[in-house]
Amino acid sequence: MSSRGVDLEGSRVLVLGGSGVLGGLISAQLHRHGARLVLAGRDAERLHQRASSISPEVQSVLFDLREPTHADHVVETTVAMLGGLDGVVNAAGVVAFGGHDTLGAEALSDLFATDLVGPLHVLRSALQHIEQGFLVNITGVVAEQPMAGMAAYSAAKAGLSAATIALGRELRRRGIHVLDARPPHTETGLATRPISGNAPKMPVGLEPKLVADTIVAALIAGQRELPASAFAE
Repeated sequence: MSSRGVDLEGSRVLVLGGSGVLGGLISAQLHRHGARLVLAGRDAERLHQRASSISPEVQSVLFDLREPTHADHVVETTVAMLGGLDGVVNAAGVVAFGGHDTLGAEALSDLFATDLVGPLHVLRSALQHIEQGFLVNITGVVAEQPMAGMAAYSAAKAGLSAATIALGRELRRRGIHVLDARPPHTETGLATRPISGNAPKMPVGLEPKLVADTIVAALIAGQRELPASAFAE
């Protein structure tokens, strides 16, 4: 990593949610820039397919953000696979829709575990290994503009955004670069797979490749925040 940004060549990177649309596209971009990757997610078949589509060298590990003990497991496994760890990209997440009083207790717990608490567990574990490197959290536009009918989701993402910005200040002297990316609604299909409720009618979202390219370019350039307004088509 230089003072001008992040040098990805040879970097050892863990991508949470690497089997997803956005996580997969970001992983492919990181690989093009010379990063060595481990993709983590809950679906073994999708992970294998995504990793194989990028390169035979890309590895994968099963992991569930809802399980606190999995954080140390996924980090230690990545370190063993890559011989160390230089960066973490969190592209994982779930969403829920509807009035807060309609959100079940289990769904509420799963949402916060996946979108806030789980990532913080992973980052805590990863920081035991990263000497100089980077962390990226994709938090989303609701971190800036909380939405009615998405109260818990907005809160979880806003909390992760706040933690990411604070970590950037906390880790700067250690030479660890931290990026908070807050893209608007993106056509990843996430809204069609809510853990509770049904998505309202939404305008067409951004192309996932545009969002992935913008995030990786910002990381390389050394940007620390990508507000929703930065993702212009």
